[in-house]
Amino acid sequence: MDSWNIAARLDELRAQGLWRELRPLDEVDGVIVRSGGREWVNFSSNDYLGLANSPNIRAALEEGVARHGGGAGASRLVCGTHRAHLDLEEALADFKGTEAALTFSSGFAVALGTIPALMGPGDTIILDKLCHACLVDAARLSGATIRVFPHNHLEKLERLLGTAKGRVLVVTESIFSMDGDAAPLREIVELKSKHGAWLLVDEAHAVGVLGPQGRGLAAELGVDQQIELHMGTLSKAFGLSGGYLAASRQVIDLLVNRARSFIYTTAPPPHLAHAALATLNLLRGEQGDALRKALHRNAQALLPILHGSEVKAAILPLILGTEAAAMAASQTLNAAGFLVPCIRYPTVARGSARLRFTVSASHNMAQIDALKQALKTLTVDGMPQTSAL
Repeated sequence: MDSWNIAARLDELRAQGLWRELRPLDEVDGVIVRSGGREWVNFSSNDYLGLANSPNIRAALEEGVARHGGGAGASRLVCGTHRAHLDLEEALADFKGTEAALTFSSGFAVALGTIPALMGPGDTIILDKLCHACLVDAARLSGATIRVFPHNHLEKLERLLGTAKGRVLVVTESIFSMDGDAAPLREIVELKSKHGAWLLVDEAHAVGVLGPQGRGLAAELGVDQQIELHMGTLSKAFGLSGGYLAASRQVIDLLVNRARSFIYTTAPPPHLAHAALATLNLLRGEQGDALRKALHRNAQALLPILHGSEVKAAILPLILGTEAAAMAASQTLNAAGFLVPCIRYPTVARGSARLRFTVSASHNMAQIDALKQALKTLTVDGMPQTSAL
């Protein structure tokens, strides 16, 4: 064991302020979480619309279990495809305006299956520098040439498109997970079309939150029909688990035959697909509109104290720089009754450790006002931070 240097590597993480550990929750009641006899208001969840523990989700899950039982019983290509999977995929395709869709066990699995199935040696993948780890790992796994452009830097993207070889795939998120800012999708669509490339947009943090019926940022901007690969998640705004890829019928057929993270794993439980379809119907209706309105109202209410100029979705970062500063700020808020874990390297670049606040439609104004008061008196390493907020 010593030759693996496990203990030394763990000690190094502690010394660098990068040590992480699991923090189990005993109870989740909307935005209130409890553990070990303590209670916090949660400003770190990606349950953006507050659906994860809602009566709607609970009822849909109970109905799904009663109808479909527990697990799927096999992988999708053996005998694990249930009618609930197909009903959900048909509805997702309609939702995203594509010919077809395919569901996976997670958003990470969508990326790991889709990109290597479509791209390989001799091809070129061009990624935004701040793309999620799943997109980076999938690009590496494909064997294609990887090029990276600085975050949202359109001139550099066009230069890379001009020199790319083979099949070319541009990859970006629509709303970026650590900064909460938006990709310039109109301009990216124009550039990829000019150079004959394809575009994959990960809408994990936008689906359910933005656009007509919650269809995402691309739909809000009117460019969704010019995007070849629509990636999304059934967690976050959906309040469940899983992911999907929406695209042409031919692309989906290829994934069924080539996407290893789809083929070589037991299918997602059909009761989750049943519940996801119920949630999708909710998102597309008046209740979904009301939840999105509440979410954006709450995000706007928190924005001024963080000195942000704009909030597009539900993610508001407060960049503090060092790991020590971010950890101290998180601990201070924790003591005041707010759950806001710090985000550190390698999730974000060194020197950009931060608190990442995520708001929910379920937060009330009293909770947001209380957080704002706590932020006004926040100190990090003994230094008042009021002026920075």
